[in-house]
Amino acid sequence: MSENVVRLHKENDPPDTAAVTTLTVVPDAPTGRPVPLWVRSGRAVKTAVTHERTRSVGRAMVRHGLYTFNGGRIVARRAWDGRTGARYERMIRAAEAAGNLEAAEEWEERLSRFRAARHHRRMDLLHSPVDAAKGVAVGAGMSVGVLVALGVVMAISTGQVGDVVTPLSATIDFIALLIRIVQIVWGPAITIGPFLALLALWSVGRRQQAAPQWALPANVRSGEGEPITPSIVVKALRDLGVPALRNAIKEMGDAGASMLGPITIAGCGVEVDVTLPSGVSTIEVQNRRRKLAENLTRHEHEVFITIPQAARTVRLWIADSGALDEPIGPSPLVTDETMTADYKKGKAPWGQDLRGDAAALSLYQRHLLITGLSNQGKTVALRSLALWLSLDRSVEFLIGDLKGVGDWAMFDGLARTLIQGPTDEHVIQVTEMVESAVDEMNRRIQAPPGTTFPPLIVLVDEAQVAFMCPAKDADKRPYGGSKANSRYFMAVRKIHNQGRAVNVLMWQGTQDPTNENLPKLVREGAHTRASLALGTESQARMALGDKAVDGGAAPNLLRPGLDRGTLVVASDGITIPAGQSSITVRTHYIDDDAATAITDRAKALRDGVTTLHAIDRGEERDPLADIAAVIGDAPRVRTKDVLARLATRNPSAYGEWSFIDLKRVLDDAGAEPYKSDGVMVVSRDRVARALANRDGDDSASAS
Repeated sequence: MSENVVRLHKENDPPDTAAVTTLTVVPDAPTGRPVPLWVRSGRAVKTAVTHERTRSVGRAMVRHGLYTFNGGRIVARRAWDGRTGARYERMIRAAEAAGNLEAAEEWEERLSRFRAARHHRRMDLLHSPVDAAKGVAVGAGMSVGVLVALGVVMAISTGQVGDVVTPLSATIDFIALLIRIVQIVWGPAITIGPFLALLALWSVGRRQQAAPQWALPANVRSGEGEPITPSIVVKALRDLGVPALRNAIKEMGDAGASMLGPITIAGCGVEVDVTLPSGVSTIEVQNRRRKLAENLTRHEHEVFITIPQAARTVRLWIADSGALDEPIGPSPLVTDETMTADYKKGKAPWGQDLRGDAAALSLYQRHLLITGLSNQGKTVALRSLALWLSLDRSVEFLIGDLKGVGDWAMFDGLARTLIQGPTDEHVIQVTEMVESAVDEMNRRIQAPPGTTFPPLIVLVDEAQVAFMCPAKDADKRPYGGSKANSRYFMAVRKIHNQGRAVNVLMWQGTQDPTNENLPKLVREGAHTRASLALGTESQARMALGDKAVDGGAAPNLLRPGLDRGTLVVASDGITIPAGQSSITVRTHYIDDDAATAITDRAKALRDGVTTLHAIDRGEERDPLADIAAVIGDAPRVRTKDVLARLATRNPSAYGEWSFIDLKRVLDDAGAEPYKSDGVMVVSRDRVARALANRDGDDSASAS
């Protein structure tokens, strides 16, 4: 880089003779203008201060200085505890704070024994100088006597009288040598001693890591995988930023762990109940979840806080570091090809809870709602429940997929109705499908008491598309919305109100719940409510309800993208730990190929289902042709199933049909129903033959 020189003349000096002072400048990179060297040096100083090496050196200086200082505090505290009854007094206060009077009395008795022993030692010190002097005198006299006797023996042996004092003289010389050695070593010991003492204090502080977290080395500061111990939990709570909690723990001293229940292994983590001191509310701990997790050297998503039944208690579940980022195993639906389902008594294998135990959900007479942000696994979670239930041959499905990208295509030939697409026309079709289910529900309600009905699952994925549809019918009634004249809204409400009693159930999946795309009455009508990752707490309350969120449910704290397939469930159909209002489930992932294989097994259990892809409206009907269409490829179908399928195909034409109406049409065509295994059925071949004969007669008449 080229440099410029600025010539500065001293005042009153001629230009040609003036002393010249040079100031080196360099071009500024962004502007190209010269910048004085002192400015450049200032920038260099700023860069040096913020450089990582500089910060590392600074942290090291602070760390080692605090090791020594805090090591001295630790040694002083230990010495004080050893010389006084401070330790016993702290334990007594902690036991009293915990309400354990028996432990307090035991520690008080130990304190009394300690004080009595200390008093005895002090009284002994009053007599020890005299006793010591007497002991020294007696010992010295005996030693001199022994040495003289030894000298006499040596003199007799050698015949030299002078040997009598030889042992005594040697002893005196040895003592003089020791004194000389002490005189030589004493000076350096006085000089080096303080440094050795500081080194010992530094060693104590280093072993205890007695420095702030920011000053510790990176490998110590991260603490990844550090096992959870009572002292770690107590320290994390103490540093949580709640003054009342911090003061209570400080008052308890080393016995702060008395707040904790047993730390038990729970799946891929540990679980512990914390009884909070008086004056500390559970909400204060819940609102500091992130700080608590960081104090425990965990990420926020690795710590869950719930409220058990015990008063003033929070339950902490702390995952092993990184454990929640590991995938769970495949679904039993995929690995066990012999698995079947039982709608009434069985439970769907949905995934695993945080403990690693299997999480199974009962679907019997429960309306279902699953919400979450887009692309978090909502459709897969909803579909896995339908896949399990499809293995019960008695279950019938009406499915509306308002995404329309083929996520439910494998149910073609299994569901009675399958409508796929995101347009207003598809919403209209789905609305009419739900309304046909309402007609079926009303028919079942009017049946004789004691009549049993097969389960009918009305499933709508991406239901927010239906609620937000602006289309209106010929009578100006909107299909979407949440008003009393909204067709989709009212049809769902009717099923929620009465469908459960006759096994007509409403399942919905929806994105990003708000009052506009998921009305309050609809979301509160679901018995099982589950949510994947959401954006805000208000959305979590809409998805799961206030009770679940107040009890610790927090789908808004799940990580979008990273926690895909993890949902929070509030339902009496799944086993939830006592005292909790929700449970977190990591669902099994079943891809499209595996889902197709499962539906193929489900289709093999049935006689054959003709899937409708559109709802017929009001045109003139051909009952015999419609009967043939709903029978499909099955050799025979029960008459009640034929009636149900006709009602779904065209509610206005066949919604009020009874067995008598069906029998009349078949009898007139010469395809009379008959009994098979004690059940009235309709034969596919008879209906096909009747149609062929009728078409032949029509052709002959025309000719």
